[in-house]
Amino acid sequence: MSKVQSALASPEVAGSQGRGAGADVGKQSKFREMVTHRKKGWRRILWLIWALMGPGLIAAIANNDAGGAIAYAVTGATFGIGLFVPLVLCLAPLTFTIQEMSMRLSAVTQEGFARLALRRYGKFWGYYHISTLAFENLLILITEFIGMTAGLVLLGLPLWLSSVLCLLLVVGFVLFTGYWTKERIALFLGVLNVIFLVVAGMTHPSMAAIGHAFAAWNVPAELQDGVMWFVIATVGNAVAPWMIFFQGSGTVDKGVTAKELRLGRMDTALGIVIQVIIAAGIIIAGAALHGHVQNINDAGPADMISAFNDVAGRWPAILFGLGLFNAGFLASITVSLSSSWSIAELFGWSKSLNDKISQAPKFYAVYVGSLVLAAIAILIPNLPLNYFSVIAQVIGGILMLPLLIFMLLMTSDKKLMGEYRTKRFGKICGWAMVTLLVGLTLASFWNTFFQ
Repeated sequence: MSKVQSALASPEVAGSQGRGAGADVGKQSKFREMVTHRKKGWRRILWLIWALMGPGLIAAIANNDAGGAIAYAVTGATFGIGLFVPLVLCLAPLTFTIQEMSMRLSAVTQEGFARLALRRYGKFWGYYHISTLAFENLLILITEFIGMTAGLVLLGLPLWLSSVLCLLLVVGFVLFTGYWTKERIALFLGVLNVIFLVVAGMTHPSMAAIGHAFAAWNVPAELQDGVMWFVIATVGNAVAPWMIFFQGSGTVDKGVTAKELRLGRMDTALGIVIQVIIAAGIIIAGAALHGHVQNINDAGPADMISAFNDVAGRWPAILFGLGLFNAGFLASITVSLSSSWSIAELFGWSKSLNDKISQAPKFYAVYVGSLVLAAIAILIPNLPLNYFSVIAQVIGGILMLPLLIFMLLMTSDKKLMGEYRTKRFGKICGWAMVTLLVGLTLASFWNTFFQ
């Protein structure tokens, strides 16, 4: 028996052969069918590329959600290009390291993060991770509905009707059959995020200013007050907690195993590269509003779209609104699924996207219920919409710290991971990330309560 087989037979992961997608991995998986297909030459390469695109790519692209896009645009409008375009690009290795650990942990054990934490560290930590995830995801979902409804409100629809229409659209996603079909739909939506790069180009950014941002990498002295909040929000958006749960559970549901770790890493790396490029594009687009919009934090996304119309023209404004809608649509699906997968796994419910609603009613109830709560929440009067988006990313960065510690401990455990455990260099990088997040968390408390 190999080390991994021994690990899978251990008490820590004994439940991985129970209910859910992990129970029949390799048996009904479209992914498994494709990677074992006997195509040869360049056709096999293309076939594998098509097969590998999945949880890693979707999680990364969906991380440029409506709330994140608003936060990035607000950051650009507040500080210009300056510090933040280089910062989001530098965060790519950080995000990849975290998401690769999530993918590898689930591929080897065939369990999601929450279930493993429950088995290894007890009920307190299992329920802690789920409760904090549910809270953070609700905040994120609210920002998605803020972004999705902005364009519809500008078209003249009342906010309540816009919210209902968006809710019905996202809920309708579950009516499609099978994991593979739903994954391909999500990938199509992710491709549409290129709209933000088009908007950035239409604002005619200064290449000299972008080059200077990388050379100087600083923030003007008059803008340094409050910059730490935006740094934490940027990091929080890059390493959002829901991404760990989504990619881990998606890896199991898709049918990825330890044999396909290389494909899983390629999927993750591709998603991260696309994510940071689009994030940088949104900041550059937002920088076009720098000095043109007063009190940007107090404005809503509709005000931001109007500002693009005044500064850059009608089409950039329309495209930015479409980009927000699409980003919110995709992220509403992925964030809700991360909650559904994790909660269902923790309680032992059926939880595969291959299941129909009648086969996994509790799983889909969590999915729909979280969306309904978010749709209702945006109707709260006088909600500071843009500022709320930044705050949601800050909270995500703070909640990420304990998740990352447990992730490092589990992926470094030889008994659990066998030959696939995190090696010395990976541990050094991981603990360096923990130190970074601790520093940012302490800085956020200092800025909030003592300045």
